[in-house]
Amino acid sequence: MGSAYIPGTNPLKEPVKELVHEKAHYTYRDYKTWGEDFRCELWYGQPVMMSPAPRRRHQELLGNLYKQISRYLEGKPCQVYLAPLDVFLVEGDESLEDCDLVLQPDLMVVCDQNKLIDEGIRGAPDFIIEILSPTTAMRDQSEKKVLYESRGVREYWVANPETLEVFRYVLDQGRYGLPRPAFLNEGAEAAIFQGMTLKVDMEAQGPQITMKSEQAAKDT
Repeated sequence: MGSAYIPGTNPLKEPVKELVHEKAHYTYRDYKTWGEDFRCELWYGQPVMMSPAPRRRHQELLGNLYKQISRYLEGKPCQVYLAPLDVFLVEGDESLEDCDLVLQPDLMVVCDQNKLIDEGIRGAPDFIIEILSPTTAMRDQSEKKVLYESRGVREYWVANPETLEVFRYVLDQGRYGLPRPAFLNEGAEAAIFQGMTLKVDMEAQGPQITMKSEQAAKDT
């Protein structure tokens, strides 16, 4: 793996600009050669660095949600997965090698077994949860929301690990529309999985991460 220079103060907004073999556009063919120590997502052909190791509260919330979803899915034809696992948002018959959108959502559920491949998941998961961090908050609530909507993710949740507020986006005729707010310490019901209500036994904390208002979400 070649060395990389990561410019700027926000590793999620600044793509890596120097690789040993610098190119204007990368694909999974390049991505798979970079090694496990080079943690990034591939965003329309540009490597975008992942945030540093998640905070403890982020991991507690993620683990709690994973356990609940796993219990709900027992005996059902769907599987739940945690990051790091590559999701290849290919279009049509695009080959894996040529894919330039490779993401690692925090938590995802896949119901189409044909999407499960050795390398990860080929195509859009049915359900995705992203847990916000200071470096990912804006991207998770704007760019990723637009992308997941366009690729057909049926339900997308954005969760704040501090306040436990969650914005739920449900695909309806190809669009998400306004978020459906809820609080995970009170219980948040999934739209596409009947009877799945996620509730965590955690105390809300003062917000350091900003959730976009409904009006702001409407304007994006």
